[in-house]
Amino acid sequence: MKVVLGLGNPGRKYERTRHNLGFLVVDLVASENRIVVTKRKYQSLIGDLQTDGEKVLLVKPQTYVNRSGGAVRSLLRYLPVAVKDLVVIHDDLDLPFGRIRIRQKGGPGGHRGVLSILEALGEEVFFRVRVGIGRPPVDVDPTDYVLEPFSPQEIAHLDPVLSKAADAVKCLLEEGSQRAMEKFNRAD
Repeated sequence: MKVVLGLGNPGRKYERTRHNLGFLVVDLVASENRIVVTKRKYQSLIGDLQTDGEKVLLVKPQTYVNRSGGAVRSLLRYLPVAVKDLVVIHDDLDLPFGRIRIRQKGGPGGHRGVLSILEALGEEVFFRVRVGIGRPPVDVDPTDYVLEPFSPQEIAHLDPVLSKAADAVKCLLEEGSQRAMEKFNRAD
């Protein structure tokens, strides 16, 4: 069993914000596979997917991003999932808008949701699908920037970005980490 977990904040207020890119990617993967992510369990919304004969849980924690570790800990405590079979999708300020980067381990890179997961698990060997949102303008605080809705320019390019991120997740699950990193970590 594998877990594909998108980071985001619950509630309508945050639906189309930069910090909810993880949720948006999980929603797209679910939609492409005619899955609903509505089962409430482990402080999360969950949907079941079968890919290549393996069960994959699509997960949207219902804690705020900065507290995602609690939901992840709850999920992995009760399910037969190893940390190495966890894929976390999240926004990344350090990547240009739309750029994808897959990593298997490392620090939080300034992302408080990833930091929360690292602290909860005590391990760093899980996959991250980092989706670039770019740096904020000089006069905008990064905390405010991630909680703002996408700009009109970003919205014009958002669907291809989400599609590319969903493809990266699919490649990671079906073709393995090496192929996914080769294919998606290079600059366009």
